[in-house]
Amino acid sequence: MQRSVLIVDDDPAVREALERALGLDGYSVGTAADGQQALERIREGGYDAVVLDIGLPVLDGITVCRVARAEGRRVPILMLTARTATPDRVEGLDAGADDYLVKPFALDELLARLRALSRRVDDAAVIDSDTLQVDDLRLDPAARRVWRSDQEVDLSKTEFDLLELLMRNTGIVLEHSTIYERIWGYDFGPDSKNLAVYIGYLRRKLDGDGAKPLLHTVRGVGYTLRKD
Repeated sequence: MQRSVLIVDDDPAVREALERALGLDGYSVGTAADGQQALERIREGGYDAVVLDIGLPVLDGITVCRVARAEGRRVPILMLTARTATPDRVEGLDAGADDYLVKPFALDELLARLRALSRRVDDAAVIDSDTLQVDDLRLDPAARRVWRSDQEVDLSKTEFDLLELLMRNTGIVLEHSTIYERIWGYDFGPDSKNLAVYIGYLRRKLDGDGAKPLLHTVRGVGYTLRKD
């Protein structure tokens, strides 16, 4: 099945180069030159992924991502940024991006990351419908819904995928590299903060209002979800 991707960049040379390269790789490609156009294309739907530059006119990429997520748009978003500082990358993830890539980048790496995002979407489409439960935390894989006690918890796609992985391995300590491979499709390396950022998101959403912590850190190894 042909995949479709939206390329959002205000540089015509970048848009044209990526459109040509992704087209040769078998993608159906749409483009947008500013943040407002990007939101309109995302709202129209039909894309399997969005490659979104941060530095855009009208609306910047961070704003586009936040608005899309606030509207319930779950299309995977790969953020492009020329900013190399960790806080800048975290800002993109915090806005709801699924992954980020620092400019300049190799085309092969961009293609690999798009394939990883596609695999995550495919995996989500074929999971079984059995409800997972640990203590008062429930997750319905088929409906992609989560509840803590009787309160539904709104999770992004990456947050949901990470929580599902942990719940399917309840009581097992999953190493950082294992989680990266299963969720992102590759290991970012020991200096990456991606996983810690998303663990922090889950803790804030799941452990509010004095709820019993279920997500635990095993220092130097990884994370586990269990009822103590």
